[in-house]
Amino acid sequence: MNTVLEVNNLSKSYKGFSLRDINMTLEAGTLTGFIGPNGAGKTTTIKSILNMVNYEQGNISVFGRDSRKDEMTIKPLLGIVLENGSFYDNLTLEKMKKLIAPMFSNWDEDLYQSYQKKFQLPGKKRIKELSRGMRMKYTISLALSHGAELFIFDEPTAGLDAAVRMELMDILKELVCDHNKTVLMSTHVTQDLEKTADYLYFIFNGQILLHGAKDELKEQYAKVSGPASILTPNMASGLIGVSSTSYSFEALTDQSKELRKRMPEAVVFETPTIEEIMLYYTKEGQR
Repeated sequence: MNTVLEVNNLSKSYKGFSLRDINMTLEAGTLTGFIGPNGAGKTTTIKSILNMVNYEQGNISVFGRDSRKDEMTIKPLLGIVLENGSFYDNLTLEKMKKLIAPMFSNWDEDLYQSYQKKFQLPGKKRIKELSRGMRMKYTISLALSHGAELFIFDEPTAGLDAAVRMELMDILKELVCDHNKTVLMSTHVTQDLEKTADYLYFIFNGQILLHGAKDELKEQYAKVSGPASILTPNMASGLIGVSSTSYSFEALTDQSKELRKRMPEAVVFETPTIEEIMLYYTKEGQR
């Protein structure tokens, strides 16, 4: 597979927060979920990739080119959807498009109009009159209409209802499966990635804690629950983010095979969701 994006040892410091040694690789034709709680470093990483912040250490290459030196060559190949997209809210959708389209030599007006029709976007309506879901669809239609190869989405489904979120995730999956595009999607709404993501990167407190193929990660981890009476120090080794009461406990483990051998039959092992993996690691990290 061809490497589309490579981030090596990226670091960026703010007062009270540091992004430390971020490494990430995206292969062509994949959808990668970039997950973590709010404030974990997702947006800082994405803004570093887009040269919107001046990072202090590391290097980033996009399509084999240096993201800083070759920025003007790379930018037309990117479809960017940020959580708070910058538009002139008093303009209509059509007038805003007329400002944006000339920036791209590969602008495809027919494709843009097809997405306007597909998303049922009212061209004569002002941007400030759009619902959050319609505004996001408009942003995506712009990103899809200029020949981009790598799409970077920062919290695209935040604040949207379940039906609109599902529709947007179907659009992203279609991009990858039918058009062989590459997608990096940061989100804390991890349910959106259960069926669509190929790979996951989990960031917490400015560091990547785990990454890999989504299905392999879900096979590697197990959610464990059982009576509190068996939770001795020996039994608890290998557990992540333990929660317990006087009667029961639950936790995550990445040592499922080993624990199954030494845990009694009263203990239950279940396949965790992406959200559960993230929450248990977050709980462990907060300690």
